[in-house]
Amino acid sequence: MRRIGRRNIVATVLMALVAGAAFASPPLQRLHGLSLDLLTTLRWNSIGDRRDVATSPVVVVAIDGETYDTPPFKGSPTQTWTREIGRVLGGIADGGAKVIGFDVIFPSSIEQSEIPFGDASFGSRVKGFDRDYLIALKKLSDTGKLVLGEILSNDHPERPDRAQQLAVRNNIRALNVHTDADNVIRRMPLSFSIEGQPVPAMAVELAARSLSARPETGPAGVTNLSGYAIPSAVTNTLTLNFRGMGRDIPAYSFADLRACLEKGDTDFFRRAFGGKIVLLGSILNFDDRKLTSMHLTGGYDGVPAARCALPAPASTARAARGTVAGVFVHATAVRNLIEHDAVTEPGSLLRLVLAILFAAIIAGAACVLAPTGAAITWFALTVAYTAVAVGTFAHAIALPLTEPVLAGLTALAMMIGYRFVIADREERFLRKSFAFYLAPEVIDGMVASGKMPVLGGEMRDITMFFSDLSGFSSIAEKMTPAELVALMNEYLSAMTDIIESHGGYVDKYIGDSIVAMFGAPADDPDHATHAVAAALQCRDRLEELNGSHPAFHGRGLAHRIGLNSGEAVVGNIGSRRRFNYTVMSDTVNLASRLEGANKYFGTVIMVSEATVNRSRGAYTWRELDLVRVQGRDEPIRVYEPLAEKNRETQEQGMRAAAYAGGLACWRARDFAKAAELFESAAADDPPCRYFARRARALAANPPPADWTPVNMLEGK
Repeated sequence: MRRIGRRNIVATVLMALVAGAAFASPPLQRLHGLSLDLLTTLRWNSIGDRRDVATSPVVVVAIDGETYDTPPFKGSPTQTWTREIGRVLGGIADGGAKVIGFDVIFPSSIEQSEIPFGDASFGSRVKGFDRDYLIALKKLSDTGKLVLGEILSNDHPERPDRAQQLAVRNNIRALNVHTDADNVIRRMPLSFSIEGQPVPAMAVELAARSLSARPETGPAGVTNLSGYAIPSAVTNTLTLNFRGMGRDIPAYSFADLRACLEKGDTDFFRRAFGGKIVLLGSILNFDDRKLTSMHLTGGYDGVPAARCALPAPASTARAARGTVAGVFVHATAVRNLIEHDAVTEPGSLLRLVLAILFAAIIAGAACVLAPTGAAITWFALTVAYTAVAVGTFAHAIALPLTEPVLAGLTALAMMIGYRFVIADREERFLRKSFAFYLAPEVIDGMVASGKMPVLGGEMRDITMFFSDLSGFSSIAEKMTPAELVALMNEYLSAMTDIIESHGGYVDKYIGDSIVAMFGAPADDPDHATHAVAAALQCRDRLEELNGSHPAFHGRGLAHRIGLNSGEAVVGNIGSRRRFNYTVMSDTVNLASRLEGANKYFGTVIMVSEATVNRSRGAYTWRELDLVRVQGRDEPIRVYEPLAEKNRETQEQGMRAAAYAGGLACWRARDFAKAAELFESAAADDPPCRYFARRARALAANPPPADWTPVNMLEGK
């Protein structure tokens, strides 16, 4: 995971604003319509509609294929059906229907036919054919139970013929629908302006008559019907809630109802239509089909209702289709109004905020995670948000779905591109620069820390590591070139792996010597502790190689390691054409001197007091001496690490105690006692042997009174 800096925060915010604003802008308004379609589909597939179809306040009387295939309608023009339609309407009204609406229009009458028939027109021969139908229309209209439909248009308006208009006294309402730019019906108009006056649409008129109320429009433009403030995302429209995908509305076959009248079963009409709003319409496969929010999964032309007289067709099951009969669109609008179930859509401001917030989360994730992790985050957030949106849509609230998701995807792509071109350019450079010098985990830590080395040089607190093989020149003379290369490659690889595994950086190899640093380029507050751990492991690893590896067998290789901590200049240092990431300071020189000083004491590892102080008490130490090395006037205390704290062996503890006692006597000028204590452990401890010789020499020839216990080391 990357650390996010101020520049990346600004980039994240800008990308979220751009992506969110783009997808919530008016030019991409179609996406909001697609959100409604997706939510409609997802809700149906995940939740469905658990309402009882019998409770539907609206039913459909369907002029269906069965009607066209059933006598007396079979083979007859629809203009000749008017008498039977009037009879069925009377039966429905007598059955207790609250109001009946026409989603079919008869713009002409058979009585108006001017086709010659004998010595007169056919229309004159059947004069009075529509009389009973017109009487039925007038009777129902006078009681407020009938509303005919019309299509408003400047070019080709479609209205019932003049006789029907007079019969219903202009109880006619518009059947026009609201079609979005993609030709999908997601909303229904609430009213139309006719001769300067607002006139309710068909669905609103039917719902208002059923509720014995009048729609009222307030100052804010909100239409209120019997206490229900109809939500309108688009002015003067109702957003349709296809909760049941058409299967929540029963459909009665007109042919069966006509046969039911012949049968005289008035109870059936009371059971079917008592207290209902009835819509008469066509549900043919080729006539008045509408594309709605149900088109992704498919909607249904209602549910076949109970039968009265005719046997059910061989197959009454209706398959889901991309389009539905227009009468069910109006029926859905009526049910939404009666049940206060129209969809509430958030305003443009809330859609913008959600899109920006979604994009900001994804852009932030893409800024700190790898592209794969960011993509997984986008997918997980999309799934979670979709679940919330579907759950909210179950309560008729449509949160935007496509806009936030696509804004997030766009922000993801933008941030990945930004990182590749700008933000990660420096990281890629560093990875490439240090790929051959640092372990991958160290490079990852350096990048994650956010503290990159300043190219050109910077002061850092580090621990330097110097190692060198003892007497290697004489050993190398006895080896063939191939043997020498194989041995060195094995040795350097083993030591380098240990150094890098503890966070160190190998600066260079000088023959058989290794120069490394801890604390740079990767920032490491525990660099001293890790450097000591690496030195101890290098010591143990060489012993293992001497005992088990064929290339080392019989060589008896030994090495010396010097450690020192302090401030140093690290960075890319060299010529304008060729440079290297390296380190310079007196801290480096002292570490090199300490590596060489091991040969005086016979130790493998020598550490400065500065490193001991920075190791935070992680190890058990033995103070070796107070020394003055070449090139430094001030003496320093040097130590040997024995083991991790509280893990030293009993033998190591005894040696350390004997050595500490001898060193105290040495500094007190009691050289004879010091020699005695050092000699007690000198058999297998080179530092004790070294000090025992020095103590015996001074015991025999005491130093002057101004003598100080500082060991002057000559040479490197």
